[in-house]
Amino acid sequence: MAAVIVYGIENCDQVRKARAWLGARGQAFDFHDFRKHGLERSTLQAWLRHVPWDAVLNKRGLSWRQLDEARRLTITDQQAATDLMLENPTLIKRPILVHGDDVLVGFSDLVYDKHFQNPSPA
Repeated sequence: MAAVIVYGIENCDQVRKARAWLGARGQAFDFHDFRKHGLERSTLQAWLRHVPWDAVLNKRGLSWRQLDEARRLTITDQQAATDLMLENPTLIKRPILVHGDDVLVGFSDLVYDKHFQNPSPA
């Protein structure tokens, strides 16, 4: 079975919930705090091959609201969104869970239950 990697930041409530959910079910995982360890362009691009950029970019959080409006208006495509998320990884919706070829954005008990009952082959 492929390794599970949870990407996020340590103090995010949704990341904490995902990590607790995995731990309670004995699911081994690695945690990558992109505030502490950064984020490679290639990693972000790999996610975006599986999920749309506008699902990964968190436009509901404080980091988005703190951007000036002119900058927000320039984020109209994947390239602009990728550059922005690499500049400020806290703009990424959290957590991002990578398991084999699957990329799950955000945390949901139901989605995690379904995924780990029937994960895609690695």
